[in-house]
Amino acid sequence: MNKPKRYTITSALPYTNGPIHIGHLAGVYVPADIYARFLRLTGNDVVFIGGSDEHGVPITIKAKNEGVSPQDVVDKYHAIIKKSFEEFGISFDNYSRTSAKIHHETASEFFKTLYDKGEFIEETSAQLYDEEANQFLADRFVTGTCPKCGNEEAYGDQCEKCGTSLNATDLINPKSAITGNVPTLKETKHWYLPLDRHEDFLKEWILEGHKKDWKPNVYGQVKSWIDDGLRPRAVTRDLDWGIPVPVEGGEGKVLYVWFDAPIGYISSTKEWAAREGKDWEPYWKSEDTKLVHFIGKDNIVFHCIIFPVMLKREGSFILPDNVPANEFLNLEGNKLSTSKNWAVWLPDYLLEFPNQQDVLRYALTANAPETKDNDFTWKDFQARNNNELVAIFGNFINRVVVLTNKYYEGVVPNLNACSQIDEETLAAVKAYPDVIASSIERYRFREAQQELMNLARLGNKYLADEEPWKVIKVDEARTQTIMYVALQIASALATLSEPFLPFTSNKLKNILNVSSSDSTQENCIENSWNDISSKEVLLPSGHKIGQAELLFSKIEDDTIQFQLDKLEASKKSNEAANKKVDPQKDTITFEDFTKLDIRVGTILEAEKMPKAKKLLVLKVDTGIDVRTIVSGIAESFTPEEIVGKRVTVLVNLAPRELRGVVSQGMILMTENAEGKLVFVNPDDANVENGLHIS
Repeated sequence: MNKPKRYTITSALPYTNGPIHIGHLAGVYVPADIYARFLRLTGNDVVFIGGSDEHGVPITIKAKNEGVSPQDVVDKYHAIIKKSFEEFGISFDNYSRTSAKIHHETASEFFKTLYDKGEFIEETSAQLYDEEANQFLADRFVTGTCPKCGNEEAYGDQCEKCGTSLNATDLINPKSAITGNVPTLKETKHWYLPLDRHEDFLKEWILEGHKKDWKPNVYGQVKSWIDDGLRPRAVTRDLDWGIPVPVEGGEGKVLYVWFDAPIGYISSTKEWAAREGKDWEPYWKSEDTKLVHFIGKDNIVFHCIIFPVMLKREGSFILPDNVPANEFLNLEGNKLSTSKNWAVWLPDYLLEFPNQQDVLRYALTANAPETKDNDFTWKDFQARNNNELVAIFGNFINRVVVLTNKYYEGVVPNLNACSQIDEETLAAVKAYPDVIASSIERYRFREAQQELMNLARLGNKYLADEEPWKVIKVDEARTQTIMYVALQIASALATLSEPFLPFTSNKLKNILNVSSSDSTQENCIENSWNDISSKEVLLPSGHKIGQAELLFSKIEDDTIQFQLDKLEASKKSNEAANKKVDPQKDTITFEDFTKLDIRVGTILEAEKMPKAKKLLVLKVDTGIDVRTIVSGIAESFTPEEIVGKRVTVLVNLAPRELRGVVSQGMILMTENAEGKLVFVNPDDANVENGLHIS
């Protein structure tokens, strides 16, 4: 099959208002890295581009909340994000930032090119305005009800619940995120990209040209947008943080972040090319180049409609070949939330699971949200590690290396006469590169990784069936062949695992004395991806390997429980922070308080009031007397469970008739942290009925 030799791979630019979490990794960065590593291994010319998105309202909101400048915020989080990606093994060829000079220049030039070609329309319209803050409310500066799904926490640029892209004026009951005030409308001028003029182009390019090769979730969302009719989209904003609009009349305005950000892919490529002494243009302007955007589903409209229109109308750029967007990853059954701290943060993971980057990569890929939202659980993470990486992959490699050192002092033995099972096994190994490649090229990374594990399973089964530890006692020549074949499987795993498990691949290559990125041994053997299928021998007889090292370690229950406890603590902390407490009532005097006669009592009898869902009729010993009290607690307690319960009673409340029964007091109740109704009980069980509480 003829394939393009040059690839430009981009991954969504993360906002620099917080660290990376597992949702970002599963949705964008792990699949993009698998793809880039695979393409490099198969001999292609690849540039894998990333960078920090440092403009937009979330940055300014974060700065306001922390009492610092937007530049302080982006400097802090850009450093954290970049370091995390490096430590996690995301193999960017360049990781840039949109505050860089080269990006400001590239984005400004792009805007001016479209402006000079008359590709924008200029409109004055009424926009939401916060009078107290003296600021227009663009994007995340305003929240309200989504007109499409009814979500009451939609933003002025997008509803994160249904994914609909919005304008701030679309929101129902809008509210300023700065002051909480209801905004007014005020006229302002902006430039718009008239998407409605380009519907024919988009229909031909996407609906006809990519119906079969784009993922159904991507194609379906884009088709829905086009079918609903496109509208002009603003490309400027009334903000003081961002790239200034570079034309006359643009004073006090900046480029809209969703116009600015995707141009960051181009400026990052320019930065990489200048550093490496290359020409950046073929990677963006040659028809021989395959451009692929890795994003989450919330960015589909920008990468499949807005950015392609921008590229098309500029006139010199290629269009994306594919946009394999993933759905969302949930955590322990709930949506990942930065504001609620319901997330597994990458810096925390790297600290708490040292040298276990591949375990998380593996778990996220095995459960990737490729076609629908999926759920990450710590128990599944543990099971993937213990039952698959340790028990299958690691177990096979450990047995092969230990036995080779035990029987042959680490030297690959001779291949003697082959049985049918030997020949079938070696033939099966040669088939795996094409099988795995086919899945990767169709962006089915979960399927591809499963095929890699099937190769490890093949190795385990081969050893278990051939039992070299038994054969060695009766047939030395046969044992040599068995170990030779097993070592060929191990060598294939070392190469084929690199896109998925790069740290493991490096470790295994070092054990086998095969060339790796950090090899220090002399006389290393080099095996490329294509060599697995074409070479007759991967590890030749006489080649010396190293000593066994554990590739993976078992993860114990207490380690997982610690993570679950962290999440539970975060959940409770968030609930406490957001718990709505009734405001204080009007102030009373001490004399008012002394009028209350509150005493300890005991419930002697309890029964449901007929035809009343919420009421119980109680007989209570107050120490003064036994009296009837009607209490609205029937939905929380049965009569049987409260008989004998010691309670706190307001005894001098004026009698009141309820459904024909005179109630002579009130039982004091409250709600616990879970919102459950509980009694206000006396602390000391020895306190007698009738005593005052003061």
